[in-house]
Order: sequence, then C-alpha cells, then structure tokens
Amino acid sequence: MSLLQEIRRAGIQAIKTLYHQELSPEQLTVNETKPDFEGDYTIVMFSLSKFTKQKPEESGRAIGEWLVSNFPGIFQKYNIVKGFLNLTVADSYYVSFLKNSLSENTDKKRLSNGKKVMVEFASPNTNKPLHLGHLRNIFLGSSIANILKASGYNVIKANLVNDRGIHICKSMIAWLHYGNGETPESTGKKGDHLVGDYYVKFNDVYKEQIEHLVNKGTDKAVAEKEAPIMKEAQELLVKWEQGDKETRELWAKMNGWVYEGFDETYQRMGVSFDKMYYESKTYLLGKRIVEEGLEKNLFFKKEDGSVWVDLTADGLDEKLLLRADGTSVYMTQDLGTAQLKYDDYHIDRSIYVIGDEQNYHMTVLKLILQKLGKPYAAGIDHLSYGMVELPSGRMKSREGTVVDADDLMDEMIATAEKHTRELGKVNDFSEKELSALYEILGMGAAKFYLLRVNPKKKMVFNPEESIDFHGFTGPFVQYTYARIQSILRKEEAEEHSGIPAFQQPLLPLEKSIIIQLEKFEQALENAALEMDPSIIANYAFELAKIFNTFYTEHSVTKAENEEKKILRLLLCKAVAQDISYSIGLLGISVPERM
Repeated sequence: MSLLQEIRRAGIQAIKTLYHQELSPEQLTVNETKPDFEGDYTIVMFSLSKFTKQKPEESGRAIGEWLVSNFPGIFQKYNIVKGFLNLTVADSYYVSFLKNSLSENTDKKRLSNGKKVMVEFASPNTNKPLHLGHLRNIFLGSSIANILKASGYNVIKANLVNDRGIHICKSMIAWLHYGNGETPESTGKKGDHLVGDYYVKFNDVYKEQIEHLVNKGTDKAVAEKEAPIMKEAQELLVKWEQGDKETRELWAKMNGWVYEGFDETYQRMGVSFDKMYYESKTYLLGKRIVEEGLEKNLFFKKEDGSVWVDLTADGLDEKLLLRADGTSVYMTQDLGTAQLKYDDYHIDRSIYVIGDEQNYHMTVLKLILQKLGKPYAAGIDHLSYGMVELPSGRMKSREGTVVDADDLMDEMIATAEKHTRELGKVNDFSEKELSALYEILGMGAAKFYLLRVNPKKKMVFNPEESIDFHGFTGPFVQYTYARIQSILRKEEAEEHSGIPAFQQPLLPLEKSIIIQLEKFEQALENAALEMDPSIIANYAFELAKIFNTFYTEHSVTKAENEEKKILRLLLCKAVAQDISYSIGLLGISVPERM
C-alpha cells in the first residue's frame, strides 16, 4: 500500500470514528502539500462539511489531532490553512520505508492477479524494413508488457506479421520486372532493406504509368486503376489466394529474406516475442467468420459479390469485409486473428498497439466481434499512439523517405559516441567497453525519448536532443546510476539490516529522495492502468533529478557524521536500485560506469 493510500485509509477511519460517516476512497481528496506550505500531504476539507456538519477548519483540526494521536508511526504533526489539513509525515516512517525498500526483492514481491493478457505489437509488413514509426510501436508494446508483468499479469507478447496482401505483391512484381535475380547475398543488403527497395521501385513505376495515362487523356482516378503494374499486382494477389505454386514460392522466398532482416533488428532492439502470428495463416479463419456473419444475417452481399457489414445504426458506416474477387481485406484477417488468439490462450484482455490512424478500424473490429457474440470482444483494448516525425517532417514509405530503424539505431550509437568523447572520459575504457557503452547509451536514449511522451500525443523525434546528458533524457538517468555506482565502489554501503533507528532528523533533500522512491508503486499502478510508459519515464527522471540536486549540496562519503554517512549510502543504493528497475521496465540498460 502506498503512503497516499495509507493516508486516505487513515482519514476515512478518522471520519468514521469522529463523525460516524462511511466514506469511499474517491470521496476523500488527498494531494501533495504545495511547496509554499508546511507539510507533506494535504486533505481537502471543504467537501467533507456535509459529512462532519462542521466548518472545514474545525473538522480539520479534529481530524488532524486524531490522526497524530492514533497513527504516530505515520504522522508527526499537522496544521490547518483555511480548509486544508496539512499533514507532516514522521521521519521514522520514511526511514522505515527506505530500509524495507532495500530488503525487498522488487521482482518477486507482486503476486499474480490471475489475469492473462496478450500484448500485440510490431505488426510489420513484409514489403519494407522496420522504420522510426515501428520503433515507437515496438518500444511501447515491449514496455507495456513489462509493466503489466511487473503488476502481476500473465503476459504473452505477440507479433502479427502482415505477410500477405496487395502491398507484398507490389514488391514481388517490381522484383520480377527489375530485380535480375538479385538476393541479399548477392547485394550484401539486409533482406528487409532489399525487398523495401522494390516496394519503392513499384511506386516509382506506378507514378510514371499514371502520369503517362493522364497525359494521353485518361482521367486520373481511372489511370490509377488501369496502370499496368497495379493490375499485375492485383492479379498476383488473386493467384496467391488461389494457391498458385510459382507465386507462393516467390512469396515465401522474399518473405524469408525479410524475416531474417527483422530478427536481426529485433535482437538489436532487445525485444522478443512469445508468439508469432502470420496473416497468411489467419485470413482463412477470418473468411469463415465472415461466412458465419452472413449466415446470421449480420453481414450482406452487394451485387458485385463483395461482403459488407452495415454499422450505420451504430453511428458508423458500411465496412467492406471481402472484395468482389473474394480476396481478403485487413478486417477479414483481423477477425481471424482475434479468434485464434482466444483459441490459443483464452486471454482475458487483448491489447493492440496500433497507431491512432487505425482508431476507426479498431472500433469497427470490436463492434463486429460484439455483434457476432464472441466472448473475447469485451477484452479488446487499443493502445492508440500518435505519429512520430523527424524535425524535417513526416515520412512516407512509398516515396522512400522513411528513416529505417537500423539506420536510426546506427545514428543514435554514433551520436552517443560523439557526446561521450566530447566529455573526455574515455581513456579508462577499452575499445570493447566503449563499444558496449555507446550501444547502451544510444539505445537507451532512443527508447527513453520515444517513451517519455504520453502515447496518445504526436511527437517529433530529435536524435541530437535525445542524448543530451543534462536534459530530460535516458543518458541523464543512466549517468545518475553510473555516478551512484562510482560512489558505492569507493565507499561500500553497510548492510541495512541490523542498523539502529536513525536519530537525526531528515534534511529536506534526504526526505525528498525517499518521498520520490515511495511514489514508485503508484507510478507502476498508474502506468499499467493507463497503458502509459511515460509515467515510469517521468518517475525515473524526477528521481534522478532530485538525487543530483541532493548530491550537489550534500556529501555522501564525507557526511557530517557516521549516521548521516550510512543513511546517505542507503539512499544511494535505493536510488540506484529504483533507477535500474524502473528504466529496465522501459527496456533500458544501465552502465556500471561512464
């Protein structure tokens, strides 16, 4: 139980004892005391007058006296400022918390809640390499999986690979026309990059053909449908769904190139998956679900043979489920995948990490499954996130202006090297150690920068800014950890067990550190509830910032006396432990020295 929850529980007990009124936790407002006033936490009394039948100042005084008398282990004193009851928490409570936090194993102290959750993220197309947008998706999905696991959930990390469809056929057609049989081995390119080049090539040729038709007098909308290379891609898709041997062999070969490239990138990112799904293996199940909907008269066919669902009564519109030629659309595949997930794991929740441009699609998917009476429909959650751009603007896959994830990671590591060398502290490291350090800092910078923003917000990713050792960045937090390790190596902290109670009062910055440490449990709970890793990123940054302020003003190894020295060494150990654990939830490693 967090301190905030304990204060709320004690306040409710006080009101029940003094005024014989039962309150719910939501009816008692408790906030951190504003810096201008004495105290740590404040109970807002104005809304309680209807229960106490007294003026806020009068009931506040009665409750304050009762709390200090009955909970001396928590409350040291109180004061009243108008309708606000300001409570000062006892130093002994904070010291006890500090000792306990060091003696507990953070990884094991949370019990399973018995809930099974699948987090689906990455979901790449096999016609292009992973890019900056995928980085935000993957880091969000991986961190949310970690946060939920730390909160007691049984988590399955899943990746749905979009390995079929018209986009794949575009790369295939371009390779057939212009590839001259080249392979990753013959070109020295990663397979995902090679296939992505042909996706760009397709669109270059497609544009030229449209322009040619328009110049000959064809309407642009007609030209887009009649361009020869597009018609070839559509014919190839039909062949694929019909099981044409030659088409399937080419598809398998080019997808194989891409999978090898993806695996290399995932490994470098430090992410893994428990289950891989492939749309090529789920779309047929989706088709069967569409047939089920037709039999139940939930869906309908148009004259051209295409299948639709009418959602106008739900405030939406008609949604295509099967094309006239019988080929699947994304919705068909997603219906099948949703069913397969449930069949495989009987999950309580299914979280989809998908960009906000798919908000409508996800609303429709859940609504269709509800209409079909599927037992897992209510458990579908969409972790919707905003687009990520570079300072130069929005990226476009078709035009080849997307920044590949591999290239961006290279840039981050190079930037980490540049900044570290500028600090002039590399002489004590071997080249192998430096290489590992640059990797830790570069990847940490990228992950922290992409996760420090609320997922729902659009953001601009600035590689140079993300690695500033003095800003709101991963390297700043990592540097704080390394700085603490340096302190602890010079002066080994004594064991916290068996240490007598500290007699001297806590200084404001000592107390500030413990107050921030105490907030971790609430931050974790909120991050899991809101599916928002930025809460953890902000927690870690604030902890690092408070510690650095403390360390600037107070010595650890040359403290005023032995008691203060022991206390501050314990503070160092606790801060390092929490930094390592909290940013570890974000997938970020910490360097032992910098």
